[in-house]
Amino acid sequence: MTSLKNTLMESLGIKITLLEKGHVTATMPVDERTRQPFGLLHGGASVALAETAASVGAFELIDQETEAAVGLEINANHIRGVKEGIVTANATILHQGKSTMVWDIKITDEHSNLICVSRCTMAVMKRK
Repeated sequence: MTSLKNTLMESLGIKITLLEKGHVTATMPVDERTRQPFGLLHGGASVALAETAASVGAFELIDQETEAAVGLEINANHIRGVKEGIVTANATILHQGKSTMVWDIKITDEHSNLICVSRCTMAVMKRK
């Protein structure tokens, strides 16, 4: 993987803990960087974690020399609030085509409670 320095991943403390073909696990702290003003995990931070996991997973499945994978669409349902700790995203591929991929991402807290469910569509494009 390329350098994470000066990226959103670095800013939010996102770490990839498992990377396999079609499956990615990533973690993110719930702290001052990722909370909204009411003290809960910000929904946008959850979406950033979800898209990061899908993007990293998609990158592993493309020809990295000739193709690029970019987010095309993402949705998220926020199920439960979290005030502190670590959240974990488990991303699995649902569809892998020539020009798109669809990823399912489930984010849980340290007690395995479901926090967020997301689906991310990635576009696969030829590099210029």
